[in-house]
Amino acid sequence: MLELALLAFWGGFLLLGLKRPFLWVLAYIYVDLFAPQRIGWAILPSIPLSLITFVAVFGGWLVLDNKVGSRFTFRQGLMLALLILCALSLTWADFPTEAADKWSWVWKALVFAIFLPLTLTNRLRLEAVALTMVLAVGVIAIDGGIKTVAGGGGYGTLSFFGVSDNSGIYEGSIISCAAICLIPLILWLARHGTIFPPDWRVRLFAAALIFACLLIPVGTQARTGLVCIAVLGTLLLRSVRHRFLYMAFAGVALMVAIPFLPQSYTERMATITDHQGDQSASTRLAVWKWTLGYVAEHPFGGGFNAYLGNRLDFETKETQSDGSSTVVETQEITDQGRAYHSSYFEMLGEEGWLGLVLWLWLHALGLWHMERIRRSWKNHEDPGMRWRATLATTLQQSQIVYLVGALFVGIAYQPFMYVIIGMQCGLWSMCRADLRLAQSSHLSRRGSISPEIHPSAVR
Repeated sequence: MLELALLAFWGGFLLLGLKRPFLWVLAYIYVDLFAPQRIGWAILPSIPLSLITFVAVFGGWLVLDNKVGSRFTFRQGLMLALLILCALSLTWADFPTEAADKWSWVWKALVFAIFLPLTLTNRLRLEAVALTMVLAVGVIAIDGGIKTVAGGGGYGTLSFFGVSDNSGIYEGSIISCAAICLIPLILWLARHGTIFPPDWRVRLFAAALIFACLLIPVGTQARTGLVCIAVLGTLLLRSVRHRFLYMAFAGVALMVAIPFLPQSYTERMATITDHQGDQSASTRLAVWKWTLGYVAEHPFGGGFNAYLGNRLDFETKETQSDGSSTVVETQEITDQGRAYHSSYFEMLGEEGWLGLVLWLWLHALGLWHMERIRRSWKNHEDPGMRWRATLATTLQQSQIVYLVGALFVGIAYQPFMYVIIGMQCGLWSMCRADLRLAQSSHLSRRGSISPEIHPSAVR
């Protein structure tokens, strides 16, 4: 019944796209982020939902959609360069079979991110993408939040919709980062949304969804999620009206929440400050050190999943105190084929220094572009245009949270961030076009000199 319901929803989405082709863009975001084909076990896995929707998106835009206002930005060019580099790296990949497997979904994430801004030509479309993303990832957060409140969860054991494959958006650390990245978008939609105009129902749902997102790091016991929450809490200080009231409320909420947190969660969070006593943290440092040594010999990286060739030798230290005596236990550990546990080292190890530069350039430009939009439009003479500044701030906050979370999780190619990048490119393109139009109109008015004093009349 669940599979039939999901299949009917997807089919209905595609049918609506016959009248409004842009809805196929939203359908692909839903399929790519929520991944209903991973939830099923009989019908959905046998249907290429992603491929069918992917073809519908591009075919619908080429044949049916209005392309007025579509523009290609420099950041889309950066993603195109990164896509070409990733394709070329398949030719020198250390593990061709595993590299081809990762390439099978990475290229779609990059191609869609390059394409998405071409369709975002007005506010309604931008808002629709934000809403679809919030609901697609938010439903996973709701499922995990309910299970966490009911006493479920644990590191690597919290199951979302029964998906047993602990990878992609359904992996604990990744969904923890993605859920916290959603919170700024939820707040923006609750305050400035027009598809669901803000009222008490929208605000109530937004508050409940934010609570569910905050529960995900608790249920998954992912330390990355706690760091992301701390970063977002700091970033919100810039945009809230009453900062001291916000800080007081946040402090009270934290003190109230701590006694209700599971002991296993607090114990795991305590390992953040003692990486030597935690094997997972020690492995990260060992992998990063190995990656730096690897790219010293392979400056263009080793292709996707090059980490499979690593062999790590490291030690963990655990300190135990018993009264007046302290015992330090040291354990020698050998491991191999450990993942990067960092998007920065993921890009470096797989695509080399060029790939890392392109990726960092892509994100740095996004932060700068959003800052320029925020400064240019926050005090616009037309209050109806100031939504651009608030949306730019929102997208910037989500990106910063992602970049911090990406320090500890290999999510360099995860689709949810590329949807945000696509929104940034679309917003930047819209604002640049409007500014050029305003400047052109201003110059036209200045050039409207009466014939009596026009320079040609003097001659």
